[in-house]
Amino acid sequence: MNIQSERTDQAIEQRVRVLVAERNPLVLSALREMLECDGRFEFFGSVRSGKHFLELATASQFDVAVIGWKLVDMDGADLLAEIQNRKLNVRVTVFSNEHDIGILKQCVRLGAHGYCFQFDEPQIIFETILAVAHGRICIPYIDINKVNDTPLSRLTVRERELLAVLADGWTNLQIATRTGISENTVKYHLKNLYDKLAVRNRAMAVALYSSEKRRGS
Repeated sequence: MNIQSERTDQAIEQRVRVLVAERNPLVLSALREMLECDGRFEFFGSVRSGKHFLELATASQFDVAVIGWKLVDMDGADLLAEIQNRKLNVRVTVFSNEHDIGILKQCVRLGAHGYCFQFDEPQIIFETILAVAHGRICIPYIDINKVNDTPLSRLTVRERELLAVLADGWTNLQIATRTGISENTVKYHLKNLYDKLAVRNRAMAVALYSSEKRRGS
């Protein structure tokens, strides 16, 4: 084998394998074409649902996942929360079509490694994916102090205790039994807690709690 062939083989082996999760077939097609035309990437595959993404992520045979903010069965926040709850070892770049600083802050809190916009220049998207593949965090500029000023920092001691037992896997019935209140009262407190955290469910609340604990450790 000559030197040129060896270099070609090495370049192929070093390509970043990218899995794309995106519900819009036009966006998916464009992103796939961009990646396949750039010699630094290998298009690993695509999914349109969070469920299928999580099935592939369990095997973790790709280097970076690029996920759209809206999938057919869940949004990016739900998916990031589920990745954290399952402790999946995947590196994620969010590919958003919404210029919303709130979404960006939520992604950072939920452990996204990269963040770029669908209207960014291809080079920005490529550099974001490469940075994430090499173990770096790559997001647009954001005031870190504002990221850390999360709803969790404004919870009462009792609310943080409730969140902690949720993270330990306690059911509503267990919480009611061990605190001496009714299960309906537990549901009422949980609804208030979710509203205060700006989340929709237990999984997202626990993911935010877990993320904050890791940053503080």
